[in-house]
Amino acid sequence: MRKIIYGLIVTLIVATGLVFANRAINNETSKKLIPKPISADEKKAAMEQWEATPEGIMYKKWELSPAGKKVFAAAAKISKAVNDSSNMEGVVTSLSLPPGSRLGFGLMVRINGDDYILAFGPEKSGKDIPNFKNEFEQLHSLKVNDKIIIRSHSVSHAPKYSYPIVAGDYVERDSKIIYKRAPRIGGC
Repeated sequence: MRKIIYGLIVTLIVATGLVFANRAINNETSKKLIPKPISADEKKAAMEQWEATPEGIMYKKWELSPAGKKVFAAAAKISKAVNDSSNMEGVVTSLSLPPGSRLGFGLMVRINGDDYILAFGPEKSGKDIPNFKNEFEQLHSLKVNDKIIIRSHSVSHAPKYSYPIVAGDYVERDSKIIYKRAPRIGGC
């Protein structure tokens, strides 16, 4: 009987030791996986390296072209409102994006006399989900020349498009909210 009890105790001690040893190994590997932040010099070197590629050269040419300057000027016009996430008045000019765009669902709007792409992201279909409600359903009710209030967190640009791209976070028509982006879960 004593031999069995000693055997069980020794087995328990060995198993406990293995669990703690395994935990220590997992902690060490998780610490190794955390990347070191990139320094400003490394960022600058990577940017210079990218600018030397054919894509970087093409981007620089577009940036200096009249079309690129127009896009940057239009983006600068609304940058304060975007940074403050304040209301911008816009008019819907088109219910579709330019041909060949891959921004998901979006509209063309005019804000302060300039045209912008108002992009909302990929549209999910509800074919597989019962009682699915499309988050862009009310946006589909917009018509050309509708006046809307827009809030956004970012404005971007790409050489492929002749207009700045405004991320749609909030859209209001006739004092009624027709779209509000859901907050990201676990994000910033």
